[in-house]
Amino acid sequence: MSDKHKCGWCVGDPLYEAYHDEEWGVPVYDDATLFEFLILETFQAGLSWITVLRKRENFRKAFDNFNYKTIALYKEDKINSLLEDSGIIRNKLKIKATVTNAQAFIKIQEEFGSFSQYIWKFVDGTPIKNKIQNYKNAPATTAISDQLSKDLKKRGFKFVGSTVMYAHMQATGMVNDHEVNCFRYHEV
Repeated sequence: MSDKHKCGWCVGDPLYEAYHDEEWGVPVYDDATLFEFLILETFQAGLSWITVLRKRENFRKAFDNFNYKTIALYKEDKINSLLEDSGIIRNKLKIKATVTNAQAFIKIQEEFGSFSQYIWKFVDGTPIKNKIQNYKNAPATTAISDQLSKDLKKRGFKFVGSTVMYAHMQATGMVNDHEVNCFRYHEV
């Protein structure tokens, strides 16, 4: 076990700690990874992140390694097989939203050149470095996540409320909400 200080939300669960130490808050510019986090965040809506994280590998297998081009072509038979997959969160609306979101994701790529170029413009291409003393005081939404959510919904995305989008921004390093005394705060 490390003696380095970590954000309080992850302490005590090895999977959570590994996610925190290696991924959370690291700026992501790769479209495939941005899509993976977008899908995982949409499935998290109304649930805890650890629930989704524990099923991440199952999601990866079930959703063709998060290949948005493949997912965009899913038909009813694939959706029905996903509803039978006990390894994932079997919510019909969220599964259908994944297909819709993959299609909308591709449209954004066509318009902006990449999803990364689209989404990072909301923070002017630079991560916002907050000064969170205690993770419990981190915001759940911001004016930027409100704006991003509204724009994505206008473009046909589902399950992309402001809270979901702020969690996505945290996960993909658009904002650094590591506690200021966390060893990762200055690393990301």
